[in-house]
Amino acid sequence: MKTTALFLLSLATVSGLRADDKPLLAVPGAVIYESKLDSAPAAPWKAAKGKWELAEGVTRGSELVEDKHGAVTRLPNKLQNFVVEYEFKFAGARSTSLSINATKDHMARISITPKSVTIQKDDNDHEGPDKAVVFARFPAELGEGWHKVRLEMVGDLMLGKVDDLVAWGANDLFKTEKASPGFTVGGQSVDFRNFSIREATQNPEWESVKATLPKPGEKVAPAATPKGASKGKGKGKAAAKKKAE
Repeated sequence: MKTTALFLLSLATVSGLRADDKPLLAVPGAVIYESKLDSAPAAPWKAAKGKWELAEGVTRGSELVEDKHGAVTRLPNKLQNFVVEYEFKFAGARSTSLSINATKDHMARISITPKSVTIQKDDNDHEGPDKAVVFARFPAELGEGWHKVRLEMVGDLMLGKVDDLVAWGANDLFKTEKASPGFTVGGQSVDFRNFSIREATQNPEWESVKATLPKPGEKVAPAATPKGASKGKGKGKAAAKKKAE
């Protein structure tokens, strides 16, 4: 017991873990990039869609009606094993996500609405045969105030955490190079602060941690129909691609 306690204390000291965090899938290491997001959005961030601005001392993302697409901003980083952490606050938006791309197309994301948290592998080709895989979808009540997000990817594994909601999954796609971590916003608006990316190694206690978490697919609540969405059939993978970006 003393050895384990000393090991965890060492991790917190070396890797800069927050006092209320414990290693899950990954042990964070050297900082790749970090920002309080308390200045006007600028390089290395690159906004693809939407309005990104400094508002009330933090970065705010908002969808623009004329874009006909959710707001998107990304970093140019190419990654392998890493931990991303940040905080967000809904300011009227209907959704937000932390998205990770593969070398080509999407790889994985944590999708968040005021009523749900979804942790998934993304559809990586949009023309078939690959499909998105939802590892978990939790009902949630994400009202006013700030919420913490953490995404960990090591080897063929990913783990997502929003406040106290945690899930993990595995896929061979995750072994490939990861790229362009970024935020999406559907509607107006979402605030972001205290963003960091760190190198990572797998937690040697992962098997014990995994035993305390839901198995992939075990906690998948039905997806809510967005307000105002058509109840008819979807428009196929092209529509899904637009939504996911």
